Amino acid sequence: CALILAMFTVISCSGSSQPVTATPSNADLARSQRLKGIALMCAALAIFSVLDASAKWISQHMHPMQAVWARYAVSVLLVMVLINPWTRPGVMRSSAPVLQGIRSLMLLLSTVFNFLALQYLQLAEAIAIIFATPLLIALLSGPLLGEWPGPRRMIAIGVGFVGVLVVTRPGHGGLHPAAILSVMGVVCYAFYNLSTRKLASHDSSETTMVYSGAAGVLLVTPAMAWLWTTPDSALVWGLMLLMGACGGFGHWLVIKAHRLAPASVLAPFIYTQLVWMLILGWQVFGQWPDAWTLGGGMIVVSSGLYLLYRERVRGVDAKPVA
Repeated sequence: CALILAMFTVISCSGSSQPVTATPSNADLARSQRLKGIALMCAALAIFSVLDASAKWISQHMHPMQAVWARYAVSVLLVMVLINPWTRPGVMRSSAPVLQGIRSLMLLLSTVFNFLALQYLQLAEAIAIIFATPLLIALLSGPLLGEWPGPRRMIAIGVGFVGVLVVTRPGHGGLHPAAILSVMGVVCYAFYNLSTRKLASHDSSETTMVYSGAAGVLLVTPAMAWLWTTPDSALVWGLMLLMGACGGFGHWLVIKAHRLAPASVLAPFIYTQLVWMLILGWQVFGQWPDAWTLGGGMIVVSSGLYLLYRERVRGVDAKPVA
C-alpha cells in the first residue's frame, strides 16, 4: 500500500522540480511545489517503513547480513539503470573520494546495526531510538562543522536524550539489549548525515547516491560466501527484491522532494514515519509498544521539532546564539 501511495504521489506531483522563489506573481506556484515536496517526503518515509518491516520479517528466514546485501544489491541495479557512466558521464568522479568512502561506510554500518536490532526490537521501539539522530547531529555540528548550538538548543538536546533513556530504560529490564545496536546505528547515521552535508559542496547528489550503493555491495558481497541461505519461498525472494526497490525508490523520492521544497520545510515530516511503524508493527507482527516507548518517543520527537523551530528562528547562516 505504501508503494502504491508513493507511485500515486509521484504521478500527482509530476512537473517542474526546480524550486521557485516566492514573489507576489508566483507565490501560489511556490506554495504548490512545497506541498508536493511534503507529499513526496511523506511517501518516501512510508516506503522506508516498509523496508524496515520487510527486513524484520525476512531476518527470520536468513542472516540479517544477507538482508543488508539484498537491500544494497537490488537498489544498486535499479539506480544504475538511471544513473550510470553512460547516461551521466563523469558521475563516478568525486572531488572528495575519501569523504565519499567514509560517508558510504557510515551508511552501511547504520543499516547493518538497524537490521541486526530489528531481529529483537519492535518497529516502533527502533524508530523511537533512531529519531534521536537529529539531536546527535546538532550536538556534533559544533566540533565538526563549527555550528555550535546555543543554550536553548543544548537543553532541547539534553531533553531528547532523556527521552531515549525513557525508551531504552537501561538497567531496569526495559528493551532487549539489542537496543544498544540501534544506538550504535544512530551514531553512524549522524556521521553519515554530517558527511553528506560536507559533500554537498563537492559532489553532485547523483555521484553521492552511486557511491553509497556501490560501497555497500562491494563490502558486503564477500561475506555472502559464508552467510548465504537460499530463500525457501517465493515470498522471501519477493521481499528481498522489495527491500532494494524501497531503498532506491525511497531515496529518489527524498532527492526529488528536496528539489521542490527547502529542507527546513520537509524536516518536521520525518516524524510521520512513527505512524507508519506503529501501523506496520501492529498489523504485520501483532506488536504494540508499551507506554514507556510511546512516552519516550514523544519526548524525542518534541525535542527534535523544537530544534527544527530554533533552526528556522536563528537562520541557516546565522551564528549560533540561541
